[in-house]
Amino acid sequence: MGKVELGQVVVTRGIDELMKNDSRFESFVYASLNRYAKCDWGDTCEEDRHTNDEAVKNGERILAVYKQPNTKNVIWIITEWNRGVTTILFLEEY
Repeated sequence: MGKVELGQVVVTRGIDELMKNDSRFESFVYASLNRYAKCDWGDTCEEDRHTNDEAVKNGERILAVYKQPNTKNVIWIITEWNRGVTTILFLEEY
């Protein structure tokens, strides 16, 4: 599998605030984005992994989920179909 074109990377207010106040979370977000860019879909279910692999090839929207170990933090990373923007957010911010 190749790489994901991320476009402009943005974070929601909740992600931004926690990144500013928790360096471990900040590192987790950057590591997750790096994995995502390499088509490592993290904690995404098997069906959605397959959908993402197809979306990379076909230019469709991509969504992946990453759970921070030993915390309750779960982030979503979404890249729009046109690869213009990638958003990092919490589920409750969707």
